Amino acid sequence: MTIYYTKEHEWIRVEGGIATVGISEHAQEQLGDVVYVELPEVGREVAAGEPVAVVESVKAASDVYSPVSGRIVDVNRAIADNPALVNEDAEGAAWFFRIELADPSELGGLMNADAYREYLSTLS
Repeated sequence: MTIYYTKEHEWIRVEGGIATVGISEHAQEQLGDVVYVELPEVGREVAAGEPVAVVESVKAASDVYSPVSGRIVDVNRAIADNPALVNEDAEGAAWFFRIELADPSELGGLMNADAYREYLSTLS
């Protein structure tokens, strides 16, 4: 299973026609202690690049963007109840939402892990 990344620091893991989306380890490190997460509504249709969730830390609030177009089919209520999970496992159990892909070809515009690491190296 391939994980892709965006320049806005979301990750997306695709299994069949459903993708799981969260924020990258880098993003949570930049945010610091996460204190609040706002999740999208299940059933909402979203476009690639559209802000769909919010993550707030003691430092800042940040939008979480959908890497692909589709329909939200699930959200991770555990991180809404316990936002600190994002700091503990940003690229695993602390996923934000699952989306049914409208156009799988949109994945071609995302970065793989190597390309994302290279991109991060240009930011410092």
